[in-house]
Amino acid sequence: MNKVQFIKTADGEELAVLPKREYERLTALAADEDVGTARIVRKARAAIAAGTEVVLPKLVVDRLAAGENPIRVLREWQGTTQAELVATVGITQGYLSDLEAGKRKGPVALHQKLARALSVPIELLLPIAVSDEEANASRIAENKRVVKDMRRGRGQR
Repeated sequence: MNKVQFIKTADGEELAVLPKREYERLTALAADEDVGTARIVRKARAAIAAGTEVVLPKLVVDRLAAGENPIRVLREWQGTTQAELVATVGITQGYLSDLEAGKRKGPVALHQKLARALSVPIELLLPIAVSDEEANASRIAENKRVVKDMRRGRGQR
């Protein structure tokens, strides 16, 4: 049982007086916490130095947390134009524009290229990536819709 006493000084400040054993226990806990925190900080710094983690400005994190398209947010943060990014990745500007607007989904392999070009971990782009099968299926469905609309416009079935 810990017996903590509270006393007031002449100035009115409240103090807690506790047994020495309790003080030593709390001091040891604080030291363990400091060691754990130092380990986490060392690990994070090593990951940043190795390039497996990136430090993002708060504004970028806020935009990502608000649900903005990560490709656009990260591209703008890097100061890269759409034209520069498509030249590096090897896609059309229209495709990139559709990805950034959320009109199309790209396969994981494309998002890996985008992550490398933007020097960010792929994990930042994976939430908006789809499998190769899903990406091809949506493209095929879109192509079928376009062809159907064109035929309708010409009076064909």
